[in-house]
Amino acid sequence: MPFSHILTVYLISILIVLLPSFGLAKMFQKAGVASWKAYIPFYNTWVMQDLAKRPKHWVFWQFIPVVGWFISPGIFIEFVKLFGRFSFLDHALASLFAPFYFPYLGYSDKVRYIGVEGAKHYRKPGWREWVDAAVFAIVAATLIRTFIFEAYTIPSGSMEKTLLINDFLFVSKFSYGPRIPNTPLSIPFVHNYIPGTGMKSYSTLIQLPYIRWFGSPVKRSDVVVFNFPEGDTVINLPEYQSFHPYYTLLREEGGGDPNKGRQVVLSDPDKYPLAIHPADKTDNYIKRCVAIAGDTISIDKGVVYINSVAQNFPAKSLMPYLVETHGQLLDEEIMKEEYNVDISNPEQYAVIGANKYIMNLTADAVDKLKKNSSLIKNINIQYEDTSYYTPQMSNYVFEHGWSVDKYGPIWIPKKGSTLNLKPDNYTIYERAIRVYEHNDFEMKDGKFFLNGKEITSYTFKMNYYWMMGDNRHGSQDSRFWGFVPEDRVVGKAWMIWFSWENGPRWNRLFRIVK
Repeated sequence: MPFSHILTVYLISILIVLLPSFGLAKMFQKAGVASWKAYIPFYNTWVMQDLAKRPKHWVFWQFIPVVGWFISPGIFIEFVKLFGRFSFLDHALASLFAPFYFPYLGYSDKVRYIGVEGAKHYRKPGWREWVDAAVFAIVAATLIRTFIFEAYTIPSGSMEKTLLINDFLFVSKFSYGPRIPNTPLSIPFVHNYIPGTGMKSYSTLIQLPYIRWFGSPVKRSDVVVFNFPEGDTVINLPEYQSFHPYYTLLREEGGGDPNKGRQVVLSDPDKYPLAIHPADKTDNYIKRCVAIAGDTISIDKGVVYINSVAQNFPAKSLMPYLVETHGQLLDEEIMKEEYNVDISNPEQYAVIGANKYIMNLTADAVDKLKKNSSLIKNINIQYEDTSYYTPQMSNYVFEHGWSVDKYGPIWIPKKGSTLNLKPDNYTIYERAIRVYEHNDFEMKDGKFFLNGKEITSYTFKMNYYWMMGDNRHGSQDSRFWGFVPEDRVVGKAWMIWFSWENGPRWNRLFRIVK
């Protein structure tokens, strides 16, 4: 955590207790306390706790980063009770608008100090007990969700068989350091839309820069939840969103030319209503980190190479294989239990000839089948190395002759590292430089211009990552839309706490995600 971030955290803590001081000084006078004590940060809250006969250790809790921001308003609420302020509105004003509410309490002749004894005569109604408990629960849960862990549900099969549809996960925010929300004004427990509507669940009235506390980098092979990088603009209809990305639609409508497609989309807002999201409010994706900042990645015949070194497939990752047997009848139950393939499911199994099958198999299952020589005659991976144009993939993929199983080499940008700009790498890195790093960047007549100045190289401000689904032929990932910048990283998938498919999958409960 940079020292500047630490200073920012404690500056906010000081302002929370210092800004109400003008009104607090008059309130101290009414309570028979010297007014100067109101202007000393944290000592003023010590005096408040002393007057209210409340535990003094609350004052020290204010020094806990972020948590302390919520302790101070609690102290304010206890203090205004000494002035006969017991209503829900009074407490809301004290906790949220103390710099404006305290001067009213201090300077109003109608407000008098009744002290602890006077406050004891007040009895809180039952409904207030419930409301106060609910507010506390929401605040506590929001803090946990933002800084410790968050629940996440697997919506698709892109990570099979490592993660299955309707696996419920805990995602650790501590693994890479908690990220401060870019849009703090948001409805609790809701991501980007109010459920059942197309209305945004957040306000961009306040937007904070990217800040991550106690940050540590993503590691290779980590299963990571992140905000979809190309989800900053979406068509705000259920059939689009991130299921049918905006930039894919531009290529579709423009016949491969996204600029022509943009004209088509923008000319028909009724058919294509747009929604623009900040970085922390794009849809959540979950993939495996295959390459980290500074790596060079390539894919050949479905095998990933990092810095020219072949990588093993994740144990539960899926790839299609041509399987030839000696002619035995395949037992459905054995194939499912032993080799994790459902031969009744056409997405996992297909007969293509005499004793020949296409099976979607995990790396573990392939190893087992290869050892079963009495059953298996041949087993070979089926890869797609023929390049063809598809609007689902960024145009540079086809321009370079790449495919999902034949890709690169491509260098992953690293913070502080410099890239020599060339016409043949412009389209690969243009979005990262222009959108993710907030620059005006373009190429004209083979020359590169950054914020109006001609350049020949660019030094990156952030680390980037290459994410791929374990279901290699059933995942739209970095092969389709490129790099994941560090400011989009949400957390690390930690544990499956529940799983459901026509009933609980008991054998998956409390599994650590690997």
